[in-house]
Amino acid sequence: MDRPARILAIAGSDSSGGAGIQADIKTITVLGGYAMTAITAVTAQNTRGVSAVEVLPPDFVAAQVEACLSDIGVDAIKIGMLGSAAIADKIEGMLEDIAVPIVFDPVMVATSGSALADKETIAAFERLMALATVTTPNVAELEALGGHNAMSARGITYLAKGGDASGSMVEDVLHVPGRSPQTWWAPRIETRHTHGTGCTLSSAVATGLGRGLPLTDAIEKARAFVRAALEAAPGFGGGAGPMGHHAAR
Repeated sequence: MDRPARILAIAGSDSSGGAGIQADIKTITVLGGYAMTAITAVTAQNTRGVSAVEVLPPDFVAAQVEACLSDIGVDAIKIGMLGSAAIADKIEGMLEDIAVPIVFDPVMVATSGSALADKETIAAFERLMALATVTTPNVAELEALGGHNAMSARGITYLAKGGDASGSMVEDVLHVPGRSPQTWWAPRIETRHTHGTGCTLSSAVATGLGRGLPLTDAIEKARAFVRAALEAAPGFGGGAGPMGHHAAR
């Protein structure tokens, strides 16, 4: 039996299980990886919204990361909700010399519309984007980060996700400095059960990279996994419901 890829997810906890650390663990496990976590914040949330957030101390987040790196080791890292600029700075300092793929999902707003990052935290994303193998903003996040021109000027490798754009087709575009953009299209799946799509995609990309796949292959497999999970959504909740990670392969 092959050893599973060791994937460290640094993100917030979603009490309803559809997004955040819970989605990361499900995704990594279903895709054959070994999931480890460093929790940045604990949220009280469900499919209708986020009702409370407790951000953990930066040193405690760092202690979780160090515990994983110093013993089990890591083949790839996924970064999601950070909770504060201080946590972002702490994580960047810890990972700047780590020679493994890093996927940064610049989480700012939950699917329900609740804000998960303030302006100071978003400003701190700059250094993490420069560090990451790929950054995965959705339409609103890309705009908040300055748009295509700003990202290109910084020399950032990023996957511009189109799941929250309008239209019957979903368009995801990979921008790599010095290369022509690569675009994937797929028919939009009409469903309200989209809670955790960004978390799931970024964790799936990290798992692929941790297994040694090239970035484009990791993205293709991650996109297929997200679509399968959307199709398998169990129908829970009265708002933006969770996907069916358990049934996606």
